[in-house]
Amino acid sequence: MVGRVIKIVGKNYFIEDENKQIIKCTLKGKMRLDEYSNTNPVVVGDYVTYEKISEKDGVIVDLKERKNYIIRKSVKLSNPYQIIAANIDCAYIITTLIEPEVKLEFIDRFLVTCEAYRVPAAIILNKIDLYENLNAEVSEFTQIYENAGYKIYKTSAKTGKGINEVKEALINKTNLFCGSSGVGKSSIINAIIPHAKIKVQELSKYHKQGVHTTTFIEMHKLNEGGYIIDTPGLRSFGFYEINKYELFHFFPEILRETQNCKYKNCTHIWEPDCAVKKAIENNKISKIRYRNYLNMFFDEGKKYR
Repeated sequence: MVGRVIKIVGKNYFIEDENKQIIKCTLKGKMRLDEYSNTNPVVVGDYVTYEKISEKDGVIVDLKERKNYIIRKSVKLSNPYQIIAANIDCAYIITTLIEPEVKLEFIDRFLVTCEAYRVPAAIILNKIDLYENLNAEVSEFTQIYENAGYKIYKTSAKTGKGINEVKEALINKTNLFCGSSGVGKSSIINAIIPHAKIKVQELSKYHKQGVHTTTFIEMHKLNEGGYIIDTPGLRSFGFYEINKYELFHFFPEILRETQNCKYKNCTHIWEPDCAVKKAIENNKISKIRYRNYLNMFFDEGKKYR
């Protein structure tokens, strides 16, 4: 039988079957062999084949082909990478300008990974109710990422502003929510899906940083159809197997200008007559995004903190 993994807790995999019933499964021995170099061979969002051993229990025996996935360099030394979730229609990076302060390179690393692994992406700028005196900063942020081609939703989980617009975009899709701790990810999900009842904590008053509330990855079902994949707050997002000489392909606004470069193998760093550098001078490409491109290029894939 075929089902979809909607939650993983420890060694237990909760699968939704074709009748929307939940089956608790474990992995068959062969799927736990050392040949799997990631932290987990099966992830939330995967379609799997399983065998029932009782009415509500089973064993996963095979993994169906994925259409896409989100991957990052693993924080565990024993595994080189971690696949966060699979078969995603849209991935949303949730961020704030303050409380906590925005980390643009973290956002860009997430967006680059989405581009590299064919996952459509969008941005949710949350806590918009706090930005009364930050009109210039909001405008600059919006310009940077809309110019790059990303849809931006401006929301306040506290006041409800923008929540319905986000909800409409999620219906009948598998959506991944990702962000640093404290940006209000859990509060947004609770506003969209009240029955999710995800635990929410206040920011650390001393550090003005978020506190982890989500401890495992889970799919929450929208009443109108579709899912939100909730992920634990991330403090870093390291690349896995992204060639630095192909990195510019995953910055849409840089890729657009590349066709006008003098050299086909232009890195957009040292070469003369580089169309990308001219576009930066003419403010067609954000200097901040280009700076982050350089940081990633010379970082050679090491994780960002």
